[in-house]
Amino acid sequence: MPSTVIRRFVYCPDNSELWVEFVTGRRYVYSDVPSEVADAMRGAFAKGIYFNTRIRDRFPHREVTHEHTES
Repeated sequence: MPSTVIRRFVYCPDNSELWVEFVTGRRYVYSDVPSEVADAMRGAFAKGIYFNTRIRDRFPHREVTHEHTES
């Protein structure tokens, strides 16, 4: 089922980071996420609910922003 909150997410097993992009366009990277947690999110019926109950506020995270510079 497509999420109404999460647009896409990618898990990087090399450094245990979960990259999440929300439908609002905001992007965050969550650190120290075990592969089992990312796998469970991938298989979850309601990804937004899984994210809110199992990931949000449980792992260190930071917002990913891109600064635009003029030439």
